[in-house]
Amino acid sequence: MGTLSLSDVIIETHLQYEDVRIWAPWGHISGRWYGNRTERPILAIHGWLDNLGTFDTLIPLLPDYLGVLCIDLPGHGCSSRLPPGMHYSMHDYVFIIARVMKAYKWQKVSLLGHSLGGVLGFLFTALAPHTVDMIISLDICLPILESPRMLSGWAPYLEKHLVEEERAEQSEMHEPPSYTLPQLRSLMAKGSFESVPKEFAHHLLYRSVAKSQLYPEKYYFSRDGRVKYYVIFPLNRSQGSELARRVKKPFLIIKASNSPYVSPNSDEAIAILRKENPHFEMHEVAGSHHAHLTNATEVAKYLVPFIRHHRPPPVSSWSLAGEEANISKKEKRKAQERFFSWNLKRRSKL
Repeated sequence: MGTLSLSDVIIETHLQYEDVRIWAPWGHISGRWYGNRTERPILAIHGWLDNLGTFDTLIPLLPDYLGVLCIDLPGHGCSSRLPPGMHYSMHDYVFIIARVMKAYKWQKVSLLGHSLGGVLGFLFTALAPHTVDMIISLDICLPILESPRMLSGWAPYLEKHLVEEERAEQSEMHEPPSYTLPQLRSLMAKGSFESVPKEFAHHLLYRSVAKSQLYPEKYYFSRDGRVKYYVIFPLNRSQGSELARRVKKPFLIIKASNSPYVSPNSDEAIAILRKENPHFEMHEVAGSHHAHLTNATEVAKYLVPFIRHHRPPPVSSWSLAGEEANISKKEKRKAQERFFSWNLKRRSKL
């Protein structure tokens, strides 16, 4: 999967990072590890059709003693696509968390997820609570709950998925439709219902498009078209409530004020979390579904205290250099005072 290399879309950051690849049977999971590499990081997972660039503006505001490992889900960003004939599924995506943990030999994981990434974190925490020490969900709580309207809306996905497979086969002979950068920004804004404004679109585009070989000034979307029609079977309300009861770990939800994704369908689960999880917090910030990207400073006001409380700096990182220096100065001063006192007594005896 290609990435942009033009100066006007390269993301400048003062943070150090390392691009990583995590092995998978079908290829690799692409990631970017920001900051500290000596401590277990926060694992950050993006939303549907996005990529790890969604966290570009938020990461610089997080505590610097912890690293953040952002990944592209399979079929997104720079990660490998699933083989032909396979489909993408929300339930299968949950296993990506376990795969990353296994690759780095983590016994515990700290999760930060937006939208689909938040749902994956919620499901993983409910299923394997002993492996999670902290979970943060950005503008999401539950997976979608079942309803006749939702089911009828997903029925066409079956055929559209097959159409995308045919397009993928043809792409080896015919390049996908290409666009100029201004057109790409407009498409990104329109596709997100203006949740990602044009001025923020480059944060997602630089890992989602490749340069056209036919038109030098144009680019095409390089993500797997099948991810648009990934399989998601909705939960019923009793399942959603039971999942919420199983989440006892520190859990923070940040809701965007102009977003419908933390809906009344989540009220029962949130009520359970408030009642049964003493470490549950929920806050609201101004903005749309991508508020963590467009209003990162406000989101960080809640994230930073939560992270510092539940994943404080390790004791080994606390510096006593200043105290040791003060102690040394005091001891030196006392030694000097003892010497002067002894010297005065000695002189008086002469």
